[in-house]
Amino acid sequence: MGISGFLATKGYASNPRRLMEDLIHLVFLILGLVAVGSVLVITIYLIISGLPAIVEIGPIEFLFGTRWASTAKEPEFGILPFILTSIYGTGGAILIGVPIGFFCAVYLARIAPKKLREVMELCIGVLAGIPSVVYGLVGMTILVPGIRMLFNVPDGASLMAAIIVLTVMILPSVINVSLSALDAVPREYEEASLALGATDIETYFRVTVPAAKSGIFTAIVLGIGRAIGEAMAIMMVAGNVANMPSLFTSVRFLTTAIASEMSYSSGLQREALFSIALVLFLFIMIINAILNMLKKGNQKI
Repeated sequence: MGISGFLATKGYASNPRRLMEDLIHLVFLILGLVAVGSVLVITIYLIISGLPAIVEIGPIEFLFGTRWASTAKEPEFGILPFILTSIYGTGGAILIGVPIGFFCAVYLARIAPKKLREVMELCIGVLAGIPSVVYGLVGMTILVPGIRMLFNVPDGASLMAAIIVLTVMILPSVINVSLSALDAVPREYEEASLALGATDIETYFRVTVPAAKSGIFTAIVLGIGRAIGEAMAIMMVAGNVANMPSLFTSVRFLTTAIASEMSYSSGLQREALFSIALVLFLFIMIINAILNMLKKGNQKI
């Protein structure tokens, strides 16, 4: 059976639009399978590469050990300082960056004049396109000395510097996605609220924001992903020392631990770095699962 016969059998010869729709569906199916397959391949690879070191070192010692000395004569591979630092750094950036980004998005979407919004959107776009190494360079040359002078500490490269840099880095994602979600809310919702006697501010925060909460939630998830996955900028401003986290001490994140040692690692040290990658991967998966559960719970409400 030739191509023409196949098309006639499926009814495509008389209905070209159906052929185009089926081709598009096939393309989307293939892309979806590629995305899912990529996640599965990464998951399997990290499990195969990371589990042996965890078993050899010991899960308790690896996850809850407080000292990392991978190149010592008697090496130690405790990653609790990295885990806590990543939690505190990401949490601090989210606590500061999400409110700022959210209120900025509400202002731009409903209050700001059109010309000001255009200028602000241009600036936010530029901020989103700046490479992370530039954030790290600016933080290293301006922010780190500023923290050292302002708080009178021996070294400004600290968890505080990392939180500030991460806050600035997640702002474009939070603002852009929240802004798109707010713009998608029909104006009729607000007009109905205003007609019932609500003020503009009441309408924005009791009608528009709840209607756009799904998109705003997505913005928060993207911000968390950007914060927890950053390495280069954090390595330049956090000091990259495996200390237990404190606001004004040099610290090392899970991502920077991998990036700083992978180039010269070997043997058990290299396997332990893959184990850190596995822990980071599971950490991100758990956060996404929790956020998705909260999102579905809010939607039911």
